[in-house]
Amino acid sequence: MHDLKLDGFDIAILTALQRDGALTNAALAEIVKLSPSQCSRRRAALEETGVIEGYSARLGAAKLGYGLRAIIRVNLSSHGQRKEDDFARFVATHPQIRSAFSVSGDADYVLDVRVRDLDAFADFVHRHLLPHPQVSQVRSEIVLKTLKDEKGVAPGLVATPPPS
Repeated sequence: MHDLKLDGFDIAILTALQRDGALTNAALAEIVKLSPSQCSRRRAALEETGVIEGYSARLGAAKLGYGLRAIIRVNLSSHGQRKEDDFARFVATHPQIRSAFSVSGDADYVLDVRVRDLDAFADFVHRHLLPHPQVSQVRSEIVLKTLKDEKGVAPGLVATPPPS
């Protein structure tokens, strides 16, 4: 990926697709002022290089009955590759964990959890997370209101990556 060069058209394509990943090549070409065939080739190249990782629909969690979102900070009792791999497997097997990050600071991991309600949250924490043999401490914050929840990269910040 060190040879990757993005020009203004590539950046315009990425910006438009972040807004609406369902755009057809014809609609995308009209937005970025390229022919549909040029736009299609560029889009395919961006997909092939992994700059575009995939496409998905943003679902309304609350409208689907997942009314509680929590941010959970987790500390492990000890560290080592095997223990961290074990915790990663735990994260992968629990669909209510929507995102998980290994972080610096006062927690080892931060989890973004979506569940139906407070009872489901308590069940997850008490029956699954706290009993995990590697977990030593859990601190939770219930999300009261979402002010911003963007995915991807800010359109004005999309730029040619530095050589690696």
